[in-house]
Amino acid sequence: MAGKAAPKKNLSAIKRARQAEKRNERNQAGKTKIKTYAKKVEAAVKTKDKTQVDSVLKEAAKVISSAASKGIIHKNTASRKISRLAKKANTVKA
Repeated sequence: MAGKAAPKKNLSAIKRARQAEKRNERNQAGKTKIKTYAKKVEAAVKTKDKTQVDSVLKEAAKVISSAASKGIIHKNTASRKISRLAKKANTVKA
């Protein structure tokens, strides 16, 4: 993590720094949530329980697309992540 920048002098720079800090926290939380749900899907795939895999995959897809709509991740990245998780989940169904 980078060190704190020198304090800003004008009001707009101070506000901008405040906003950036909030956004960084929000984005980091969103990305962490995505990773958590991806791990849940992979864990469910290992158990080979079809109903659990379906429900967890549905939740993960919802979280990922929500992050994409909020601009936390790019929409193509979201689609790729959902696709890869679905591909893993389909190994249980086959």
